[in-house]
Amino acid sequence: MGIKEIERYVVQEPHAYISITYDDGQGSYSYSVVEEALTEFERALLEQVYEDMTHLLSLYDIPEDKDKPEFLGRKIAELIKNYKVQVEDSSLAKITYYIQRNIVGYGKVNPIMRDPNVEDISCNGYGIPIYVYHRKYQQNIKSNVSLDEDELDTLVLVLAERSGKTLSRAFPLINSRLPDGSRLQASYMSDISTKGSSFTIRKFRETPFTPVDLIETNTFSREMLSYLWLCMENRKNLIFAGGTASGKTAALNAVSLFIPPSAKIVSIEDTRELRLPHENWLPNLTRIPELGREGEIDMYRLLRQAMRQRPEYILVGEIRGKEAQTLFQAMSTGHTTYSTMHATDVEEVVSRLQNEPMNIPLMMFQALDIVCIMVLTYTGEGKRVRRNKVISEVQEIDPKTKTLKVVDVFRWDPVKDRFDKTSESVILKRIMEQRGWSEEKLREELDRRRMILEYMAEHNIKKYSDVFSLIQGYFTNPEAVLGKITGEGQSKR
Repeated sequence: MGIKEIERYVVQEPHAYISITYDDGQGSYSYSVVEEALTEFERALLEQVYEDMTHLLSLYDIPEDKDKPEFLGRKIAELIKNYKVQVEDSSLAKITYYIQRNIVGYGKVNPIMRDPNVEDISCNGYGIPIYVYHRKYQQNIKSNVSLDEDELDTLVLVLAERSGKTLSRAFPLINSRLPDGSRLQASYMSDISTKGSSFTIRKFRETPFTPVDLIETNTFSREMLSYLWLCMENRKNLIFAGGTASGKTAALNAVSLFIPPSAKIVSIEDTRELRLPHENWLPNLTRIPELGREGEIDMYRLLRQAMRQRPEYILVGEIRGKEAQTLFQAMSTGHTTYSTMHATDVEEVVSRLQNEPMNIPLMMFQALDIVCIMVLTYTGEGKRVRRNKVISEVQEIDPKTKTLKVVDVFRWDPVKDRFDKTSESVILKRIMEQRGWSEEKLREELDRRRMILEYMAEHNIKKYSDVFSLIQGYFTNPEAVLGKITGEGQSKR
């Protein structure tokens, strides 16, 4: 019993690292930012340099963001040289780190922003510990970082400025994007949030998930992904649904690698989360004006614009309003569409789509082919995981009952933590008929794709560009890719 450190990793060597501890008694994790300590001399020097530096910055034309750290480093060294004091290289490095952290970075929060394992950062007010949602532990964890009232107000204003917005008592709320693509929601002072200023940052993942990641984390099985690969290649329409943080967008991004490499793709999002390696891809973002001002460009408008661009595939980050009608119109007119939405099962998907504010007529549902339900749940051992709970096919409208017939093709077994095939696929049968394949040929095509996925998983090929290169190679020269895979497999026997 007691508190034990279970993990430690660097986020900015050698100045900042993260320590994860577990308290057996409380049954909880803690997230600690650990930075290099300053001596009294270093602290006094830091205060002097910081004061002089802020004055100097008002006199200089500051370079672009990518050049600011180097610019600051040079000016810090020049200032200290002019002080005529002896400063060790290690002390200079520490002082430079803290000044860059506070001027170019995000102050105390900067190490958290640099942590690739953190998905969300939540600050609910001054004097309250900041919480982080950790990708590895799949939960919100209390950190050792908190901000006083002045620090928090200043940081929120900095966040707003860097996202191209302004905050004030008159306009105390923003929803925006930071320069790295992270999603920002912030409130200023206590008029809105009684605990003072607040912010939530949904971090942009620099390295997107691939199908191999989905296999490695057991989010999908190889058979499910080979099924989706064949369906997406043959332009079947798909929606990922699930609750908050269930992995909908991550799964959509991963399986988008199955889109043929030369296909024309248009994506529409509120916040840039999708990252595709396809050259013929046009990403679009909605524009949210500042409160009380004009200039909004919403998903509905972007989707209507996209349909005029003759895309083969349309990806919509999340449907929640009238843009759903345009999305289903796109499906009905031959555009292949993929999207996400909030719903916990297929019945809720249908209900939400049919009712306000989406209002999709029942007859239009026949254009939708597949629904994947994502969940953030627990295994029997108590481990929090993301799983594709079910893959369902939308088959037809019953003429007698006027209800939608939906059949589960794959389903997750939570007891055994495995995926079972629960029925034969009508979608695959349609593909077989459209392509003029025999049943044997269909099985062969599925097996080929499963073999490629297994090869990448077994050889730890997870880098986004490497995975896409292999999939792209299969599209252009399938026999060469299969020959490489089977040849390497035989040479190891």
